[in-house]
Amino acid sequence: MAEPIRVVVTGAAGQIAYSLLYSIAKGDVFGKDQPIILILLDIPPMLPVLDGVVMELQDCALPLLREVIPTDKVEVGFKDIDAAILVGSMPRKEGMERKDLLKANVAIFKTQGAALDKYAKKTVKVLVVGNPANTNCLIASKSAPSIPKENFSCLTRLDHNRACSQVAMRCSVSSDNVKNVIIWGNHSSTQYPDVHHAKVNIQGSEVAAYDAVKDDAWFRGEFISTVQQRGAAVIKARKLSSAMSAAKAICDHMRDIWFGTKEGEFISMGVHAAGNPYGVPEDLIYSFPVQIKNKTWKIVDGLPINDFSQAKMDATAAELVEERDTAVDFLSQ
Repeated sequence: MAEPIRVVVTGAAGQIAYSLLYSIAKGDVFGKDQPIILILLDIPPMLPVLDGVVMELQDCALPLLREVIPTDKVEVGFKDIDAAILVGSMPRKEGMERKDLLKANVAIFKTQGAALDKYAKKTVKVLVVGNPANTNCLIASKSAPSIPKENFSCLTRLDHNRACSQVAMRCSVSSDNVKNVIIWGNHSSTQYPDVHHAKVNIQGSEVAAYDAVKDDAWFRGEFISTVQQRGAAVIKARKLSSAMSAAKAICDHMRDIWFGTKEGEFISMGVHAAGNPYGVPEDLIYSFPVQIKNKTWKIVDGLPINDFSQAKMDATAAELVEERDTAVDFLSQ
């Protein structure tokens, strides 16, 4: 049996974590033969709730789960960890300006980045989920200079999965018959879900998504807005934000980092834009199509970008530049 790996989840008393922890602990993410030590980090008022989560994880009687450690201290939470899933963030409250939200989150992710820098393994893989995820990820990375920038990513896999599913439903196939959709840019309503390079398997033959759907107006209109606004639609219906689907996307993202992407397929994740071939400003965390091998991601190169796509990609980059500049101002205060 392999040595246990140490995995921390922040915001561990929240509803995304509640949907996520069982999947991690039973081996869906890091492998069916990989023992795990789970560290659950949250703020002090949530510690009693964490105790309940610990009891439930114990009561699942999962053979791979070697230990569960609840804590409100970063030095315990980030000590020698192999993977960090940063779900906890300051949620947007009613009447709150985006700038105020950024300021609160810069403080959180600066602290967590510094703690990762000080306590975590240098090989740690860090996934930022808490919103605004791209900019929070950038701040955490900037605050952890001794950990390679490539080890930080943010979650756009939920948007990617949403896009896949919309195409699959439109073509009356299961979602595993759709591949290579792309989410470009920010995990916000400016993101650009792009299907120009996507393929749909229809009765055994691979067809370009545009040819499979045969409705360009839908792809350029309703499809994009549905994916962009899906989070808000879930909140409106459930009165709670996406948790089950977010947890599933986190599992997909981390499993692909650990085990790689399939040959000929790419997935979407927010990564450092440095050296990208699509003209995106360098000092951003931006969602690109990536392929992963040996726990190392690489941006897919050489995809032709038409004018329609370029305009959408530029718009979401502009939002990210503005977010970054505001956040970096706060960081230096």
